This record gives sequence, C-alpha cells and structure tokens, in this order.
Amino acid sequence: MLRVGVDLIEVDRVRRSVDRFGYRFLNRVFTEREQSYCDGRAPSLAARFAIKEAVAKALGTGIGEVCWKEIEVANDLSGRPSLFLHGAAQALSDDLGLEIWEISLAHSGTHAVGMVVAMTRPSASNATRPAGVYS
Repeated sequence: MLRVGVDLIEVDRVRRSVDRFGYRFLNRVFTEREQSYCDGRAPSLAARFAIKEAVAKALGTGIGEVCWKEIEVANDLSGRPSLFLHGAAQALSDDLGLEIWEISLAHSGTHAVGMVVAMTRPSASNATRPAGVYS
C-alpha cells in the first residue's frame, strides 16, 4: 500500500498566528524539539505545519483524530528532516501497516510545502515478482 499527502501554506499565516497567539499557538502545534530547531523562523515553522497536514492526509484523517504534536519533524546533524509519529498518529500508522515514511519540505519567503510518502513493507511473496505486479 502506498499513501501520499501534500500541503501548501502561506508563511504569513503561520507568522500571524505566532504574532497573535505566541507560545499558546507554538505549544499547541509544535513539539519542544521543533520549536528549538526553528528558533522562531516562520518559514521553518510553516514547513513543519505543512508536513503535519500532509501526514494527516496520508493517514486518511485530519487533524483532530490525530493531534498536531503527535506528528513531529526532527533534523539530524546534516539538516536532513525525519518524521516521528507519537500517540494516535503512530497507532493509526501501525493499524494501516505503514512502516516506511519519507518526507520532503521546502519554503520560500511566502510559501511552504510539505510532502509525505508512506508505504507498507513489501511482503515476501511480492518481493520476488516484477515491479508493478501485485495481487
């Protein structure tokens, strides 16, 4: 099974939420690790917001059935982003058999985009078949 999600957001939308609600917004949507990495940079926060929306779409739900902070983006020392699921988001991913998640995010001064691809592991019986041939 393959699941895909994508989301595009205006950076100013996130900037306005931070300006208006401050830590109330940040603490509701972003984990401590995400807040620390982004250090208040609206484009970086917006890209993570887009990833969270994209993951919810790939899971076939919206934010509500899974919480914002149950979807987390963390970067390794080289800056490569990775996805970490927690709580209901992880449980739903497990129920769907989604074991492989890849994410990509990007931002400009005005927009941020997040894309996710989630897959189940190929079964042993399908692993020996030619690509694209599954029953």
